[in-house]
Amino acid sequence: MSDVPDDLRYTADHEWVRVADGEQAVRVGITDYAQQALGDVVYVSLPEVGATIRKGSPFGEVESTKSVSDLYAPLDGGVVSRNEALNEHPELINSDPYGEGWIVEIQPSDKAEIDTLLDAAAYGVLAD
Repeated sequence: MSDVPDDLRYTADHEWVRVADGEQAVRVGITDYAQQALGDVVYVSLPEVGATIRKGSPFGEVESTKSVSDLYAPLDGGVVSRNEALNEHPELINSDPYGEGWIVEIQPSDKAEIDTLLDAAAYGVLAD
């Protein structure tokens, strides 16, 4: 069974979104389920800071020993930060998908869009 933290929101494409108290930007990564399905992550293609992303559209890729998978934007917005540590240590996605393995931080165009994402219970059904 995959780890599905209660404090995150999720997409059906296995991305997670963390909203920090008082912060405008949200942190995005891939779920434990996704990293397990991918296997050993060997490379991550990150979008540039300042890039505009559209909900449901690819914004990067994760390459593993098994395959290459697109990363899909959970929200409309702009990339305000990216996890540069993944350039040297892409395996952080496997070892700590909800912590050090985060991928980007996005400034949402409309924070209300977060409420349209899956909660942990709804995502847990998909990840079983």
